[in-house]
Amino acid sequence: MTARDLMQGWLQRQLPPEHWQWLEERNAAGAATPEKDLFITLGLIPRKLGKADLDLTADDLAAAERVQPGWSPQGWSVDGTARVLTLLQTVAGRNDFPERFRQLCRTADVAEAIAFYRGLILYPSPEALEPQAAEGVRSNMRAIFEAVAHNNPYPRLYFDESRWNHMVLKALFVDSRLHPIQGLDERANAELAQMLRDYAHERWAAGRPVSPELWRCVGPFAQDEAALADLDQAARSSDPNEQAAAALALSVSPSPLAAERLAAMHELAAQIADGTLTWDVLSARLDAA
Repeated sequence: MTARDLMQGWLQRQLPPEHWQWLEERNAAGAATPEKDLFITLGLIPRKLGKADLDLTADDLAAAERVQPGWSPQGWSVDGTARVLTLLQTVAGRNDFPERFRQLCRTADVAEAIAFYRGLILYPSPEALEPQAAEGVRSNMRAIFEAVAHNNPYPRLYFDESRWNHMVLKALFVDSRLHPIQGLDERANAELAQMLRDYAHERWAAGRPVSPELWRCVGPFAQDEAALADLDQAARSSDPNEQAAAALALSVSPSPLAAERLAAMHELAAQIADGTLTWDVLSARLDAA
C-alpha cells in the first residue's frame, strides 16, 4: 500500500463514477503525459471534481500514518488530493521532477500551490525538493506558508536548523499558530530560544502582545537569569494564557531557580502537576479563543 493507492481509493469512493473515470483517463499516460496536458488537467480538476472536503474515516487516517508517519490528510479537499495524485501518477517519477516541481509551484494559483506543498512528503526523493519547500515558507501568503509548516512532517525531516528556526519565527510574524508544526518540541534548540526571546523583547518594547506559544520553545533552554526574567515578565502578563504558558515553560526549565518560581504560581503549578494544564490543553484554549 502506498500513498498513491490510498488517495486513489479515497477519491474513487467519494467521486461519482464518471468524475473518477475522467481523472483516470487524464492521467492514463503516466510519465508520458505531455506537459500541456498536465497543466490542463491540473487546471480543470476543481471544475470537474469539485472542491468538497475529502471524506476520511479514522481508519483512513491511521492508514495514512502507516504509509508515511506524520502525513495528515485531514482537512484536505477533493481537488487538492486529486492534484497531488496527478503529480504522483505523471511527473513525480521523472529524474527532472525537482525542476518540474519548482516550475509548477511558480506558475500555480494559490489553491494549486497549497495542494503541491501539502504533498511534499509524498513525492519521490523529497530531500531534493527542499529549496522549493523553503520558497513556500518564504511566501507572503499565510495559507501557502501553512501548507508547508502545518501538519506536515516535511520541515521536521528535511529543514536544517537555520531554516527550521526561521520558519518557527515567521509563524509568529504572520500571526500563525505554532502547535500545528510537527516536531516543535523535538527540534527546539538554544538558538531558536534566543531568537524568540529577542522577538518577545521587540514586541514588549512596542507595547504589543506576545503569543503564549512562543514560550514553549524557550522553556527547555531557560537556564540563566535573563531567560528566567523573561518568563517572569510573561507570568506577570494580564493574559491568563500567557501566564499559563510561562508556568509550562518554567516546568521544563533545567534551572533549579525555575522550580522555585513555578512553585510560587500555586494554582498553575498544581494544574501542571495533575496534568490538567499541558501545551495541548493551552493550544486548544487558544484555538477556541
